[in-house]
Amino acid sequence: MSPATPFAIWLLEQEARALLTRLARIKPFALQETMLPAANLLPQSQMAIEAFLTAGRIHLRTLVNEFLDWLRRPEGRQGAEESQRMFAMLRLRFNAVLTQFDLFNDVITQRSEHETGVFLSGLDVVSADALRLRGRYFEAPPVICYLDRGVGAAIRRARTRFPGGGSSPVAIIRVPRERMVGSGIASSLVHEVGHQAAALLGLVDSLRPALRQMAASDTPHAPAWELWERWISEIVADFWSVARVGIGSTAGLMGVVSLPRAFVFRMSANDPHPAPWIRVKLSAAMGNALYPQPHWERLSQAWESFYPPDAAGRDPAGILSMLQRTMPRLVSLVLDHRPPALGGVSLREGVDTAEIRPGRLRRLLARWRTAPEEMYRTRPIVAFAAVGQGRADDRISPEEESVVLGKLLTHWALRSTLQAAAGCAQGALRSAAGAPS
Repeated sequence: MSPATPFAIWLLEQEARALLTRLARIKPFALQETMLPAANLLPQSQMAIEAFLTAGRIHLRTLVNEFLDWLRRPEGRQGAEESQRMFAMLRLRFNAVLTQFDLFNDVITQRSEHETGVFLSGLDVVSADALRLRGRYFEAPPVICYLDRGVGAAIRRARTRFPGGGSSPVAIIRVPRERMVGSGIASSLVHEVGHQAAALLGLVDSLRPALRQMAASDTPHAPAWELWERWISEIVADFWSVARVGIGSTAGLMGVVSLPRAFVFRMSANDPHPAPWIRVKLSAAMGNALYPQPHWERLSQAWESFYPPDAAGRDPAGILSMLQRTMPRLVSLVLDHRPPALGGVSLREGVDTAEIRPGRLRRLLARWRTAPEEMYRTRPIVAFAAVGQGRADDRISPEEESVVLGKLLTHWALRSTLQAAAGCAQGALRSAAGAPS
């Protein structure tokens, strides 16, 4: 190992100090992002993000200073190669911190867009509501939303590990821009919330053994049960969506997966998503089991008319037929499943289905026609469910739906902002009252 020359040590020291100067330019979002107050992140989300990023910067600054101290000691001058290796690792860590910052920056910058920022803040409220269960079976993490191109939504769940280290302090949901604004956005949004809920309740891990048992006991249909097991993470997310926003979930799903025929019938054991054709059928079956009404069968029949199953091509193993035959038992298995996290309560019982029953939604919608102010006092997922039911009943036009939901999202964004401000004011008053004179 060749000793490091004074020039090599100087060069590495200069570069390390330059890292510190660039790190110092990464400011908290509260000091650099401009947006309407109503478009702001909820305080819980903003504090979690800032705390996470601040901890990352402090840790990196400590590592750089430790490296500089090491360089100045005799052992730091022993080998240029080792010194360069340590600096290269620091640079990788520095870029990881920047990557994490940029991820949140992309999310937060959209809050400055006219109207879009406020709508996103409203979607944060809807997401939080879709994750909340009255039974309080888990502590829900903050959820923030942003828009992106494409037709599908996606989630980075809270507490999942970042590539550069550390766990995400919030759940981040990417919403397709083409879904803004209609009841279909609730279908995509709440499906992604369902992935977070499934992780918090351990649904995938608790359902898989039951599905394996079905495959072992029902050998003639074992290939179907093996596929259901492979797809269970997406199935429980679809269950969460239809359970929380009703028939608008299935209608919205149909819009997302309306693809060329070859894609609609494509089936793969390597894809966690069910084939779109069977996925829509399963969504309608779960919806009908939760909230019986003729509309589910109408949607299912319409879907079959768009994509006749006999046009799927050869099905030598009869998998499509097998999946349809096992579907009623799968629906019962999921809805009646009692995961340990729910303390003996079934999924059907745990998701507050009484609020989303079609008859209640129709009554709410009729009342809002004469007393629209009551709509703003309704729970967000119930409001979306009622609008979705109105679309299914042909009592709300797409144009009216967009206007109503835009107003609701704006109202929820403004209300959450004012509630947060009031909470901060009360906290300040309590602090002042407790301070010594």
